[in-house]
Amino acid sequence: MPTSRRGFLRGRFRSDTDVLRPPWAIAGGDFEDACTRCGDCLKACPTGIVVAAPGGYPGVDFSRGECSFCGDCVTACQAGALQRSDGLAPWRLAAVIADACLARRGIECRVCGEACAAAAIRFRPSRGGVAQPLFDAERCTGCGACQAPCPAGAIAMKNRVEMPA
Repeated sequence: MPTSRRGFLRGRFRSDTDVLRPPWAIAGGDFEDACTRCGDCLKACPTGIVVAAPGGYPGVDFSRGECSFCGDCVTACQAGALQRSDGLAPWRLAAVIADACLARRGIECRVCGEACAAAAIRFRPSRGGVAQPLFDAERCTGCGACQAPCPAGAIAMKNRVEMPA
């Protein structure tokens, strides 16, 4: 990802790709150029997942809850760093279930599947064993509802372009 003009002038020569931006954030360095770090989107988020990330830019923390895609952060963004338009997905995030998953370790747990309103995480019965998680990336909205309740911390939200095929 290219460095933004603001990042270059401040001596930051790479973007922090680990920071998850709020829904409908404009692409890459353009977001950092447009965002004034006013904090209006943080105050507007009803679920409290939009937080101040490194550098004061807004980021998303799914350990606090899920995104309801209400668009309140976009409405509050006067600078235009968040722009909602018809047909444009809020972001390209999807859940990734790591090997630390309790069900994958033979311990009965279906918390993520119960939290997933989109039914992107379901459980396949296993004869004589614990039901295993099945993830359907096509159904996943990237809302993050599955991440916070996971007792093992085995779920992370990743950008779809970074996910293995």
